[in-house]
Amino acid sequence: MTEDPRWPRASAWLASGSLPADLAVVGVPACRTSISPTGADATPAAVRTALSRYSTFAWSTGQDVGRLVAFDAGDIDDPDSPAGEERTSDRVAELAAQARLVVALGGDNSVTYAVARGAWRGREETAGLITFDAHHDLRDGVSNGSPVRRLVDAGLPGRRVVQIGIADFSNSAEYAARARDLGVHVITRDALHRRPLADAWGEAIDVAGSAGGPIHVDIDVDVCDRSVVPACPAAAPGGLSADDLRQAARLAGRTRQVTSIDVTEIDATADAPDQRTVRLAALLVLEAAAGLAARS
Repeated sequence: MTEDPRWPRASAWLASGSLPADLAVVGVPACRTSISPTGADATPAAVRTALSRYSTFAWSTGQDVGRLVAFDAGDIDDPDSPAGEERTSDRVAELAAQARLVVALGGDNSVTYAVARGAWRGREETAGLITFDAHHDLRDGVSNGSPVRRLVDAGLPGRRVVQIGIADFSNSAEYAARARDLGVHVITRDALHRRPLADAWGEAIDVAGSAGGPIHVDIDVDVCDRSVVPACPAAAPGGLSADDLRQAARLAGRTRQVTSIDVTEIDATADAPDQRTVRLAALLVLEAAAGLAARS
């Protein structure tokens, strides 16, 4: 691609900063415990490359996120192992202490457990979780289907968990009952068809942020319609639009209680030739940054 000094690339912006920063980005290329075979470990690097296709200017608001200090913390080594999860939590805790917002690039959805624990370190008793996901992720064991259950087992009250986008035919009756028993607040995909996303977001913040502590937002990209995210193995027809998810990332970035976000469940090796899924992930990083730039 040709270079134009009047059109700075988002990839250059991300690579340019140091700590302390407004935004810190870290790759967590977990893939080995995934229920479905995945090449999600290739995704953090692919997202960084995709950022070269975008500028730092949000025309709709007149904001240039390039004015924020961004820091690329690189990738966590071997994040699937127990030691790797500890490294992930430790690194995220370090970044959260020096940045207003941490964005973790998965990797499969198992990374939510370690990333959230790191972001909440020292404030676990008041923390909350919001997921954009078609699935409850309350399975037994350790996998990309279990991070929410693991966080609850570690002490997160189910009443401060909000799950947005839960889809029909993507969960079992038993796990739905588990969510109800734990007090998880569910806003279904079907409900989002009848109300503005911003309204649902406000409800989610009231619930997840009720104790006044930090909120982690898990953006599992398979919440989207399969046509827009072919690189998400579990995405189904009829999910959220790419625009919905971009709006969600900006709302999350704009919310002061949100201290960390993860973007997960993309297998960059299985994307369409036009790389639409990876490009969406890159835009989610920029939308979160635009929200951060608009914080009061």
